[in-house]
Amino acid sequence: MIMTSSLFKRSLLSATLLSLPLVSGLAHAGEWDIDPTHSSATFSVKHMMVSTVRGEFEKMTGTVNLDDAAPSKSTVEIVIDANTINTRNAQRDTHLKSPDFFDVAKFPTLTFKSTKIEKAGKGKFKVTGDLTMHGVTKPLTLDVEGPTAAVKDMMGRQVRGASAKGKLSRKDWGLTWNKALEAGSVVVGDEIQIQIDAELVAKAAAPVAAAPAAKPAK
Repeated sequence: MIMTSSLFKRSLLSATLLSLPLVSGLAHAGEWDIDPTHSSATFSVKHMMVSTVRGEFEKMTGTVNLDDAAPSKSTVEIVIDANTINTRNAQRDTHLKSPDFFDVAKFPTLTFKSTKIEKAGKGKFKVTGDLTMHGVTKPLTLDVEGPTAAVKDMMGRQVRGASAKGKLSRKDWGLTWNKALEAGSVVVGDEIQIQIDAELVAKAAAPVAAAPAAKPAK
């Protein structure tokens, strides 16, 4: 009887240890929404090659599937409303929304969908994905810091933070409008610096549907 009890305990311990990686993976994997209220997508570009103009898109949404145990398995999808571009100058913003630039009537959104995630140091990653802008889709790699450890906000939600930086040539996406200046420079630089700061909110699990009530026996 003593030997049987000991064998049972060892079997139970082995089963528990074997299940730990699975439980850990489940605990760290999950779907998170980008909170538009506490997130931003900003950019900067040279003006006349002497100064820097900064702007932002005021509406950004998206979903991040995080797997902390295996970060390369995570995915990112971001949607930016091109019509919300704001450079603090109404005339310039109207021009940026026109066919000369984003042509928001034809291409109302910018989207980014990750295709590869690589570790790049402690808490840092290289996230490569397809950026679709102005009707053109091309790969773009972002340097990402985070996500931070989860904390509870004032509404009791689990939230995390992450930031990403990158740069691109606007001509690669068909944004070619420019004007030459007498000094040999141009009005708008080609290289665009990008910064995304996102607050992620854990997506609530869907409620489990109640089982149908059993029919009374006749």
